[in-house]
Amino acid sequence: MTKRQIRAYFGITLVLSDVIYSTLAFALAYLMRLSLAVPDPAVNVAPLNEYFVLLLVFVGAMIVVFFLARLYHLPRAASRIDEFYTIFGAVSISAMMSVALSVLLFKNTTLELNFPRGMAIYAWLLAIVFVTLGRWLHHWVQARMQARGVGRDRLLIVGAGETGQMLLQKIKGSPQLGYEVIGLVTRNPEFALSEVFGTVILGCTDELPRLIDDHQIDEVIIALPEATHNEILDLIGKCGRASLSVKVFPDVFQIIASQVTIDDIGGLPLLSMRDVRLHGWRVTVKRGMDLVGSAALLVLLSPIMMFVAFLVKLESPGPVFYMQERMGLDARPFKMIKFRSMRNDAESNGPGWTKAGDPRRTRVGKILRRLNVDELPQLINVLIGEMSLVGPRPERPVYVEQFKKSVPRYMERHKEKAGLTGWAQVNGLRGDTSIAERTKYDVWYIENWSFLLDMKILIRTLLRVFNDRNAY
Repeated sequence: MTKRQIRAYFGITLVLSDVIYSTLAFALAYLMRLSLAVPDPAVNVAPLNEYFVLLLVFVGAMIVVFFLARLYHLPRAASRIDEFYTIFGAVSISAMMSVALSVLLFKNTTLELNFPRGMAIYAWLLAIVFVTLGRWLHHWVQARMQARGVGRDRLLIVGAGETGQMLLQKIKGSPQLGYEVIGLVTRNPEFALSEVFGTVILGCTDELPRLIDDHQIDEVIIALPEATHNEILDLIGKCGRASLSVKVFPDVFQIIASQVTIDDIGGLPLLSMRDVRLHGWRVTVKRGMDLVGSAALLVLLSPIMMFVAFLVKLESPGPVFYMQERMGLDARPFKMIKFRSMRNDAESNGPGWTKAGDPRRTRVGKILRRLNVDELPQLINVLIGEMSLVGPRPERPVYVEQFKKSVPRYMERHKEKAGLTGWAQVNGLRGDTSIAERTKYDVWYIENWSFLLDMKILIRTLLRVFNDRNAY
């Protein structure tokens, strides 16, 4: 099978998955309506076969709404949580449409069918659950097939510098994206390295047309954020094959961190960027979530926290809690609370960056850091308003002074409260990782905040608790 046929196969099976699971939801909703007296006892419910036309309306409306909601045009790295949000909305709309259409099409006709209220509610809820699970199963199978080379696109990365290497690492660590990196192309013919992370440098940009043809490349990513506009246009021009997909990695600090929309003046296109800071009702919503969430978690986790405090005190002399000055909202300092995971004299020689295998950690501290349990007392900081459940992770003043001089837009992290977890952390950027990369993610979070984004980050944080490679 050709790659085009394989992609069509994935698309067709995704539609079939939605049809099968929505049909199953409809049938189970019918059975539940018969067996459960909720919202009221079932009376005058027709046999299931007489609801076949309503089933067609229900499933048909769902497929149309899914198509309009671009649920059949998912990006390679689509978040399952974001997809669930979209499915929830699309199924809700299609369920209302099917009820309305049943009244419009079948009322006062020879085929008069009533969509029972209870059955409609059951079908709505079950369709959300079943279709979501069915799609996740489909994505899992597709990712496994692509990881084994089925339907993968042959990719060429233009740029062997820091950005190209970062992109290469990301793709190599995510085989489910469906890429096969064929090689790198550099602007400098005298580039010293012959390969990067096991990937061959095939040549320089002047050879790009030949390399694309010789290696049957399907997609090119230009990872040269420092290149001028004319250079980018020249590179795009060299990728002349009609079937070739070309993507450009932007200047991460000037573009990617902002919300970008397309505007125009008299037909001339403009990129419109917004610098969004929480204000008005958004601040109230976020603070309400922090108050309710931190209070509930402190109550629920109090037995675990008491047990951890006992272990910390039992193993080594010194206080249970470690109070450290960090920089929060508007770069104001506050005392962040953690369970002590290091020896009491860990900073006798001054502050030091925590690294893998740090000898200052206690035995209990290693476990606490591995499971992120040492961060739980920060729920107190959240409750009293010094921190938020979600936001940029706070740094010590000594490091803030260093980073603000060398990392672009670093101080913009302090436009919002520091967080117990954040967008950078759920994307694997914690511990001894790039501050520049963390800043990019933190600024993006600040400028794209939403209640659903916070919920997504909290869910992903829970999923990462036991498999965070950078927790030490």
